[in-house]
Amino acid sequence: MSPSMAGLAVLVTMLVLLASGTPIAFALGFVAVAALVLSEGWFAIGGLSETFFAGLANFGMVSVPMFILMGAAVASSPAGKDLYEALDRWLYRVPGGMVMSNIGACALFAALSGSSPATCAAIGKMGIPEMTKRGYPNSLAAGSIAAGGTLGILIPPSVTMIVYGIATETSIGRLFLAGLMPGLMLTALFMAWALFDCWRHGLGLSDVTRRYSLAERLEKLPRVLPFLIIVALILFVLYGGVATPSEAAGTGALICLLLVAVIYRMWKAGPMVAIFRDTIREAVMIMLILGAAELFAFALSSLFITQTVADGIASLEVNRWVLLIVINIFLLVAGFFLPPVAIILMTAPILMPILDSAGFDPYWFAVMLTINMEIGLITPPVGLNLYVINGIAPQISLRDILMGSLPFVGMMVLGMLLLAIFPQIALFLPELIMGAAQ
Repeated sequence: MSPSMAGLAVLVTMLVLLASGTPIAFALGFVAVAALVLSEGWFAIGGLSETFFAGLANFGMVSVPMFILMGAAVASSPAGKDLYEALDRWLYRVPGGMVMSNIGACALFAALSGSSPATCAAIGKMGIPEMTKRGYPNSLAAGSIAAGGTLGILIPPSVTMIVYGIATETSIGRLFLAGLMPGLMLTALFMAWALFDCWRHGLGLSDVTRRYSLAERLEKLPRVLPFLIIVALILFVLYGGVATPSEAAGTGALICLLLVAVIYRMWKAGPMVAIFRDTIREAVMIMLILGAAELFAFALSSLFITQTVADGIASLEVNRWVLLIVINIFLLVAGFFLPPVAIILMTAPILMPILDSAGFDPYWFAVMLTINMEIGLITPPVGLNLYVINGIAPQISLRDILMGSLPFVGMMVLGMLLLAIFPQIALFLPELIMGAAQ
């Protein structure tokens, strides 16, 4: 069988398995094993375990469960509520200040948790009822939280960026730096849209009667500042070369556990067991996908599928920006059905040689890819954030959540265009702090 036919067979089989509801890790592993056995015979099974664990034999992988533990500790506490209330007390007099408070709280909580679903749940549980009570449309209330939650995979520390760094053998610290300014840019674009939309519809001021004193505005800060300081310190030790990502993640996770125990009195066995249970569940899921993706990549390479696809795309005589548009459309469609971690692990072996030959910076592309994946989190048919919002606010229909999210998708597309025109938005900080990439 030719590599092209083998690639088509692998693609069809994978789509059938995913459509049937098979977990991603199992689908990847089954397709890889089946392809190797059919092409090389049963003796190929002998090296599969070694290949599987090779995908996990990277010291940087230790940082993944540690950052997940850090995020789980914060997500299980009332930190999201405190962030939201603290921002609301400063922005309540701005047109659309409630929406902007929620988006800002999502951005800050994303930095603490690194998880989009956790951000949506933590901020949305309080933010959505409060916005609807003050007269904001259901679509805007839900859509702003769904979009704000996507910032969790871009603003550092981000588990998605860690997986990208491991898959492409690029610096995780440099990736974190590359995602910081674009994350702030997206937050500003989301807020700008919320301000404009509320201003043109006259929303956000008519029912605000409460006035907050300076003391009341500062009241919540002592609870949330320690967590923000932890994030800042993690980024500092990473960029300053003081600690490795694994060491920084482990220290951050321990301190966050201590903080939630002291600040929110969550020292009982029940909350702690829940934190570690959620951490183990998510970490094992990611690890299984990583190992299975290594098998999948090995199978594609053994069947010369990766090389054939890369050569075929590279041989296209098109402008490199047209090539980038084609790649982003492919990733966007994939993001409609698959989570970011799976897409990165499945496509990195194919795309990186193509992008390198086209002269695109891998750190800049990491940001473009992540924003692309953010769009997938709020678009059907999978659209994880849409279902999270629907779960915490069942009175709002999926259609309203989707319609409210679409303007923010437009802001993400605008953000990608700005990055394409001004790549230094992503590259300025890494080059300033860590020097030019080798």
